[in-house]
Amino acid sequence: MIGWADIYKVVEAMAPLYVALGLGYGSVKWWHKLNAEHCDAINRLNYFFVLPFFTFDFISQVNPYKMNYLFICGDLIAKAIIGFVLTLWANFYSKGDFSWSITSFSFCSLTNALVMGIPVLHAMSPQVGVDLVIQSLAIQFLIWSIIIQFMMELRNAKNEIMACDDANQDLEGHNNATFSGTKTPSLGSVMKVVWTKLSRNPNFYACFLGIMWSLIADRWHFGLPNIVKECISIMSKAGSGIGMFTIGVFVAMQQKILAGGTGVIIFGLVLRFLVGPATMTIGSFIVGLHGNVLRAAILQAALPPGIASFVLAKEYGVHPDIVSAVVIIGILVSLPIMIAYYAISELTH
Repeated sequence: MIGWADIYKVVEAMAPLYVALGLGYGSVKWWHKLNAEHCDAINRLNYFFVLPFFTFDFISQVNPYKMNYLFICGDLIAKAIIGFVLTLWANFYSKGDFSWSITSFSFCSLTNALVMGIPVLHAMSPQVGVDLVIQSLAIQFLIWSIIIQFMMELRNAKNEIMACDDANQDLEGHNNATFSGTKTPSLGSVMKVVWTKLSRNPNFYACFLGIMWSLIADRWHFGLPNIVKECISIMSKAGSGIGMFTIGVFVAMQQKILAGGTGVIIFGLVLRFLVGPATMTIGSFIVGLHGNVLRAAILQAALPPGIASFVLAKEYGVHPDIVSAVVIIGILVSLPIMIAYYAISELTH
């Protein structure tokens, strides 16, 4: 059962996030210390320096030999269902859009597993829940965030090549209105740009080095020297605070606190709190999860949206206004939603 002490622990985890959010908001609205350029710089610091250290730090501490592979298979099936539906929507529906497919997949895949997930699941399903949250976050870094960044690079590379082609046509004296939007860049030229940028992205190297170290260290039972651990952790611990601070700065520069419209924000929350758990339930049943593991798998899929989803959206310019609003509201409403899921699981159990 969930007691008041458990709820207080969750509130303890939430409060620092909104302190950082408030400081970021106030630095623009009230104290006039930061502007749009500062917001971009802080987010780039988080994306290129803090996030890679956090990724390596976290993945290197996960034991890959003790992971629940049925749970991982269920998660893969759940995300495959979401990806398949979004691919059909983007390619065959008249209102389909690749950018919105990326954002939707981000809402469904990236959760606030570390800050919110561990205290929430520890209260609801102590040992099994915490283990699955940790494994879920590792899979997010190793697979889903990589896929999302790849898709964002693909989108931006295609747009850059088309913009260059249009500029060249203007220089050559052709009518831009005639050719713009009709000539699709070749797959080879797009992929060349994508792989060039990904090869310079420290987040990919952090994932690879983290899992390689974990495989070797847990196989032969040794760890990093303390001096190395401290050098890594001093950067990795800053991620959530800087992320929420950046959201506060970004929101303060918008005309509305919650930009994008109520309907779109509700759509994002539905993807996070309904579609995510629903597809995870399907995937769990397919692979045969049952008992406490099944309950914990569904509960971890109902966690609030991850701060990393905004960091990626802001860096690549893919609906950061919508993502920031969904992250802010999603964390606020997550506790009653998680309690509702827990109550339903208790009744069905």
